[in-house]
Amino acid sequence: QVQLVESGGGSVQAGGSLRLSCVASRYCPNMGWFRQAPGKEREGVALFRSDGSTNYADSVKGRFTISKDGAKNTLYLEMSGLKPEDTAVYYCAARYYYAATMNPSDFTYWGQGTQVTVSS
Repeated sequence: QVQLVESGGGSVQAGGSLRLSCVASRYCPNMGWFRQAPGKEREGVALFRSDGSTNYADSVKGRFTISKDGAKNTLYLEMSGLKPEDTAVYYCAARYYYAATMNPSDFTYWGQGTQVTVSS
C-alpha cells in the first residue's frame, strides 16, 4: 500500500502561481497529477515516469512543470499562468508499473485531493 498526501492548493487570481506537493509513504516509481472539475471526468495533468520522462496534457504544456524528489518520495507540480479553467480538485496518483499514458483508471493509489480555485 502507498499513502499519498497532497498539499499546496488554494485560491489565486488568473495569471498567478501555485505549487502542489504530494508526499508518498513509500517509493513508487510512476506518479502523476490529475484533476477533476465539477461535472467533468477526472483527467490527467502531468506524469513523472520511472525512467525520468514526463508527459503533460496539452492544456497545461508550457505552464505546469512536474518534478520529483526521490529522496523525499515527494512529487511536485509547479503551476504558473493559471487560468479559471484550471479550477479543479487536483489529485496525486501512483503506480508501480510503467505508465505509458495518463489514464486515471491505470493508477492504483490516490491521494485525497487538494482544491485549486482560479478567479478571473
